[in-house]
Amino acid sequence: MTEALDWNAKTIAEFRANEGRVGGVFEGAPITLLHHRGRKSGRQYVSPVMYLPNDTEPDIIYVFATRGGAPVHPDWYYNLTATGDGSIERGTEAYQVTVRELPRPERDLVYAEQARRHPGFAEYERQTAGVRTIPVLELSRT
Repeated sequence: MTEALDWNAKTIAEFRANEGRVGGVFEGAPITLLHHRGRKSGRQYVSPVMYLPNDTEPDIIYVFATRGGAPVHPDWYYNLTATGDGSIERGTEAYQVTVRELPRPERDLVYAEQARRHPGFAEYERQTAGVRTIPVLELSRT
């Protein structure tokens, strides 16, 4: 198992054992587990990511394809946008979602709020400046 897969597996196990809460770099942050199907392989994957809840719609959250400030989008982004749907685990709930990529300027407003709440996201944006714009996906309960 690669280091990244091992880290994901440990984070997923901790999430499920603690009703959606984890420690380490995610301590105190809102975390969701994204379930997505590989667009080429058809395999099922689970990716732990931070999210931003919508302020007025409890069935909408936003996720950010930062890949830790890497110059390329994460695989889960391509998988979710290819299918337009997936499912998530949020706290002790699991449910289906539809996926919508936010266009600018809506994306910029949501990303700025996430960076305000979690300054590491501002650093990710600095790292990718001039290389790529970090996508923001809206996940809505179906």
